[in-house]
Amino acid sequence: MSWSAGLLLLALVAAAQALRARSPLSPGTVTIVLPPKLMAGHPATLAVLGEDGRLAPAVNVELGNGRTIKTDRTGRGVFHVPETGDYLLAKVSGEEAVSLIDPAVAQAEPNAIALPPIVSLHDRFWICGGGLRGDADEDGVKLNGQSALILASSPICLVALPGPSAQPGSTALSVEAPGVAWSATTTLVSLEFVPPNPPLNPGQQGELVIRVRGSGEKLGIAVRNGTPKVLRFTRGDVQEIMTGGGAENFATVKVQAISSGDFSWSARVVAAPDLASAERYLWAAVPLAPRDSERTLAELAQRLRRHPGDRATVRAKVARLAMGTMAGDFRTLLEAAEAAL
Repeated sequence: MSWSAGLLLLALVAAAQALRARSPLSPGTVTIVLPPKLMAGHPATLAVLGEDGRLAPAVNVELGNGRTIKTDRTGRGVFHVPETGDYLLAKVSGEEAVSLIDPAVAQAEPNAIALPPIVSLHDRFWICGGGLRGDADEDGVKLNGQSALILASSPICLVALPGPSAQPGSTALSVEAPGVAWSATTTLVSLEFVPPNPPLNPGQQGELVIRVRGSGEKLGIAVRNGTPKVLRFTRGDVQEIMTGGGAENFATVKVQAISSGDFSWSARVVAAPDLASAERYLWAAVPLAPRDSERTLAELAQRLRRHPGDRATVRAKVARLAMGTMAGDFRTLLEAAEAAL
């Protein structure tokens, strides 16, 4: 059994730190990056990453209603958000991404910055607050004085990626845009994968270990199994696990080898839940749901509002629905709701 695939997925996004582009793209090899929230009637920037994680130029992105934009030489593209609608779907080669659309305001006034308290060293992170610019070139983010790569932006949120010199640990963050200058502190962490040694043979059980560098806090880690026919997660193919904290900060996933071959899985630091956004995505998915799922989704959205403490239960049910759904708009909305939870 090959153990390289799991490590690859943990480190894949790190390659996006290079602005060097590649093309052409083959179907199913892209990732579309949108800001978590857009502002109706205002400009915004998206990015397209190729299979190697690098920004991809000259890629046509569908934005609905017959609209398309082409990414420029940096792999990004500026577009105008529709005046109406609750969300925007962007599509490339069968891949999709979605972002919520907030109502327009006369002027997005600068206010307090909002960002995750824990940021993955090799993954994208969001920053939200009024006064940003929809053209990503007008925004700036630095981590310990070193520029981060801004992939996507809107007047209220942006998405950035730590630079190649960023190190795990407590990090000073600054944000600049015309008329805006914020500063804050966050913590950068890296996730490292330790496979069973020796590798498991079919039928054997063991553990995958995920180590955290940069923080001794107990952290939630979301894991998803991409190849259950090769490697089974004995406690479910979608899990939220907790690290133990301390100097040796790690978590384990109990697994059983089913057959020989490569396996794939993903792990990410669990962000603080955004129940309001999750509820909006669930309601947006209801009209697209199969008839036998409409009521279930509506009940889950209502449960979030009435019983926010049931977040983990709702998330698990949404994840199971998403895994059993074919790729498309409905699944994209479910996955967005799951990520917000």
